[in-house]
Amino acid sequence: WQQEPSSGLLQELLFLKKNVKEHFNGISQITQGYCSLLIQWKDAITNLADIKNKLIFLYWSLDFTSIPEKSKHWNLPVCYDKFFAIDLELLSSKIKLSKDAVISIHTQSIYKVYFIGFLPGFLYLEGLNSRLFFPRKESPRMDTPKGAVAIGGKQTGIYPNQSPGGWNIIGNTPLKIFDEINLTEPSLIKPGNKVSFYEISKEEYLNWNE
Repeated sequence: WQQEPSSGLLQELLFLKKNVKEHFNGISQITQGYCSLLIQWKDAITNLADIKNKLIFLYWSLDFTSIPEKSKHWNLPVCYDKFFAIDLELLSSKIKLSKDAVISIHTQSIYKVYFIGFLPGFLYLEGLNSRLFFPRKESPRMDTPKGAVAIGGKQTGIYPNQSPGGWNIIGNTPLKIFDEINLTEPSLIKPGNKVSFYEISKEEYLNWNE
């Protein structure tokens, strides 16, 4: 799709993804991006032109103007204590806001999950207040902690597992948002869902029982 990401385009992509799953057999996976769908088949494709024509026909037959926007809202706990928020002091000084102001602004917004990418379970959240925009690190750290809540450019996100990462860490959530062992669908939160954050203390974090 040759356009900028938007809430309307997100609903269109999710609706088309749902219909492709219902109308086509042999699909192994559909991966959604900001402005794209990648459809992967289980077996080698010998009739690409035929499949392409069927996809185009399906797309133009759908009524995207009447898509019901059903969105689950997740309110996630975050501890912004300096023990976890290893980049909060630097970020707050650079954008000229107090740490309390950063936390307040970060928890006041409602974010929308546009897609899951970079690594399994990593949520790309749109809706960050422009006052908190801050560039990613020039050199990513190699051991971003599991559950780290971070800011990178115009986005905020959550690292579902320990991994390399270049975003600025401002807190950590004790909630396990990706579980490939105990959940049929490992990602607890889905594209199209809404996310907000609320602050918890370090003591509450350490005593958290999922």
